[in-house]
Amino acid sequence: MRDMTFSEIERLGAAVGETDEAFQMDEDAFRVFYDRTARPVWAYLSRMTGDARLADDLLQETYYRFLRAGGTYESDAHRRNYLFRIATNLVHDHRRRPRPDRVEMTEHVEAASVDANVAERTARRLDLARAMGRLKPRERDMLWLAYANGSSHQEIADALGLKRASIKLLLFRARRRLANLLREQGG
Repeated sequence: MRDMTFSEIERLGAAVGETDEAFQMDEDAFRVFYDRTARPVWAYLSRMTGDARLADDLLQETYYRFLRAGGTYESDAHRRNYLFRIATNLVHDHRRRPRPDRVEMTEHVEAASVDANVAERTARRLDLARAMGRLKPRERDMLWLAYANGSSHQEIADALGLKRASIKLLLFRARRRLANLLREQGG
């Protein structure tokens, strides 16, 4: 390790002080916020990426970036929307990165060994997963936020960086496209 000059040490100390200032939320407030938001954000990330382990990593990165941003928020809903916006951006960033081709594994359901009702639900779930996989990322994100997460049109607009006025039409088109994809698979 090389010797450091006094000015380099001062700069490092100033940088440490700047990073501490970014974390404006105290530990108890963050813990309450995390407890309320971690599960829905993880479910959103898991659904958007299709990978639970990647969702774990992106969840950590989401909260890290949220804390680093150190913004001021009008309300708890504003804070939550900002968190989903960060998560959405991380998923988009991840999709842009080149990655090696993945080998897809198909699930086989033996109807003889499984209750027919369970097999039917599993088949519908697989059909839905395949259809969702064929949607555009924005359509998937919107449908997930609206129906799995129960977000309002304003919250969806904030999370995805869209105008509120366009959400109703975009959701309608995404639902219609999903229904058409499901019909194609079934027939």
